[in-house]
Amino acid sequence: MVKRPKGAIIGIGELQPVRYSEEKTTLSFIAESVQLALQDAGLSKEDIDGLLVGPQVGETPQHVPATVAEYLGLEPSMSNTVDLGGATGAGMIWRAAAAIEAGMCETVVCVLANKNERGNPPRSPNRNPIREFDVPFGASGANTSYALLKRLHMENYGSTQEDFARIAYWARKNARKNPKAIFHDKPVELEDILQSPIISDPLHLLEIVMPCAGGAAVIVTLEEKAEKAKQKPVYLKGAGEKITHRAVSQAPAVDRHPFSYSIPYALNQAGLTGKDLDLLSLYDCYTSVVAVQLESLGICELGQFGSFVRSHTFSHDGDYPLNTHGGQLGFGQADLAGGMSHVIEAVTQLRGEAVGRQIPEAKHALVTGNGATLSETTALVLGGTSS
Repeated sequence: MVKRPKGAIIGIGELQPVRYSEEKTTLSFIAESVQLALQDAGLSKEDIDGLLVGPQVGETPQHVPATVAEYLGLEPSMSNTVDLGGATGAGMIWRAAAAIEAGMCETVVCVLANKNERGNPPRSPNRNPIREFDVPFGASGANTSYALLKRLHMENYGSTQEDFARIAYWARKNARKNPKAIFHDKPVELEDILQSPIISDPLHLLEIVMPCAGGAAVIVTLEEKAEKAKQKPVYLKGAGEKITHRAVSQAPAVDRHPFSYSIPYALNQAGLTGKDLDLLSLYDCYTSVVAVQLESLGICELGQFGSFVRSHTFSHDGDYPLNTHGGQLGFGQADLAGGMSHVIEAVTQLRGEAVGRQIPEAKHALVTGNGATLSETTALVLGGTSS
């Protein structure tokens, strides 16, 4: 077991996602999320001396921490942006704990939010080597790139369309137990997923997250202070992170994707195995991303996630609870804040507050984040006790 940064989550706040935001700013979503987290923790803004934010705040192209701090009325002694795509939320948690352990601050708010306006033009960042090796051949967006990764898994291991569709099916089924989920009242069957339009072969529409608007915030503090917190603390037990590439054309072999490092590293820090976990809160922008994470956990063999998902149940009362809030496929993806929803669900379960979907006696949860095209990955192990 290797040394881990120590910290505890004592406050969470999450907005209910909406398909489109009307006359709302990203800063306003940030403020509302932080206010909810402060109320949950029983703190005031004066108790916050650390701030971690995402790189995308529509109201400012630079000086993001300063802009957010000013808007919130904070004067942090540690602040930074975290830019890991969908891994940003999970990546913030261990960075907050590390800053606390380094003595730079004591209580950090980590916040992500996104507005989603009708007709909002998509971003088109000018990045290389994507511009040189991917875009000229049509791989200019996430759908195309993740389709290539799904196809690679199917060709290498014989996984089927139905295997991947089962992941989306369970996400939507679990979302029915979460009144906050954007697809709470929109159930689907396995056949609905398989018959939904092909967006980028072999990806179906219902295997892909739907962008929406929303926000989420998490407060991390010293373990010693957490013992006196208003809410039951949730402790960071292990963390792992790995970046292997940016453009899908530069990705390593399918058996060397970055989750194959970050997940085992986090489990090693925590002194646990995949079978010791009570909740798998796995980043799920696409079904194929969940598939390779299940294989990285050591609970099924490389290339065999299909037989695994056919043999197990993934609801809160199943044998392998997976994304009990619905995941982003069922809850919604408010840009980078979508990744934070996995952190918040883990905290909610470990507190015993997941009404209608509570895992019995939940003690340990794995939370993951994924950015770019299976490129930037973070894994956290959270626990309900400090020991």
